[in-house]
Amino acid sequence: MVALRLDAVGAYYGRKLTVSDVSTPVINAGQIVAVIGPNAAGKSTLFKRIAGLLKGPGQVEVEGSTRGQKAISYMPQDTSANAVLTVYESLLLARKQGQSWTVAEDDLELIDSVMAAINITSIGFRDLGALSGGQRQLVSIAQALVREPEIILMDEPTSALDLHRQVEVLAFMQAQAREKGMIVLIALHDLNQALRFADTALVIADGRMRACGRSAEVITTAMLREVYGVEARIEKCSRDFDHVIVDGVAA
Repeated sequence: MVALRLDAVGAYYGRKLTVSDVSTPVINAGQIVAVIGPNAAGKSTLFKRIAGLLKGPGQVEVEGSTRGQKAISYMPQDTSANAVLTVYESLLLARKQGQSWTVAEDDLELIDSVMAAINITSIGFRDLGALSGGQRQLVSIAQALVREPEIILMDEPTSALDLHRQVEVLAFMQAQAREKGMIVLIALHDLNQALRFADTALVIADGRMRACGRSAEVITTAMLREVYGVEARIEKCSRDFDHVIVDGVAA
């Protein structure tokens, strides 16, 4: 089974080191990791470094896979796409990326199953340019999944979705991680969703990792005050997860 570890990972934009010294314990197959932190903290930059799109110091160590960089699928925050393609064509293009262009029955069956799983079958033959922001976001998730990744990086995959769809998508990704042995890293702004769905939380602020560990142990009142500048309470919502209640801005 696949495992991921970051060892003193950093990332350059041009000559500037904008993310540095990100180290994690071993992240095992089946785990959901919420990457959290303020705007412009470095979350997207870290994802691009892990995906091999940026260079930088340190090591991204992937074990238990023979696919190398192809084991990783990256869903960027920007869901703009070629508007002349239909949804189905975009998924087929994503599926065959880096492979032979011969389309097999297995390819079509996988695309159909992914579309059905995230409820986008009805828009399969609509042009991408005619979709809403939320629909494009769902298509982007499907594009990542049809590559059958072992590690998936999702940069704010629910930002354009309503609350019902947010919960639906995150629950689906949690189930996918468990069933298929994937590692899922998700950049999230909603800390309550992180507490509910993520096994691990990785906090980034000012381009550096502030904490990494069990979500309930990392998302604390002290962290919220230090990193987000807010005064908050964390209350038990159920037996399984806690809930953040923000009281005000920290002095």
